Amino acid sequence: MIKNKEKYAILKIKGKQYVAHEGEELLVDLFSGKNVDIEVYLLVNKGKVKLGKPKLKDVKIKYKKLEDIKGDKLYIQQYKAKSRSRRKIGFKKKLSKILIEKIV
Repeated sequence: MIKNKEKYAILKIKGKQYVAHEGEELLVDLFSGKNVDIEVYLLVNKGKVKLGKPKLKDVKIKYKKLEDIKGDKLYIQQYKAKSRSRRKIGFKKKLSKILIEKIV
C-alpha cells in the first residue's frame, strides 16, 4: 500500500522489488558489504512520474544499513502417501534492516 503520494520509488534490491519512501525502514534479504546494487525503476515526485526503460540511471538512493536480523520462523512439511513418511523442517530467514535516507 502506498502511504505518502509525495515522493516514493520502486526499487530492485537483490532480485526483489520494493516500494520505498524517504525515512522508511525496509527489511530486505541479507547482504554483506557496503556496495549493494540498488536499481530504481520508477520515481514519483509530487505527482510527476519518471519511468525507467528498464531502470533510471540518474536517480540515486542513499541508505544506511541498520542491523542484520532473523525473520519469523517458517515450517516446511513433506508427506508421502502410503509410506508413512513425514518430515518437518523449520528455519529463520536472515534479513537486513535498512533505512532509506534520501531519494536523489
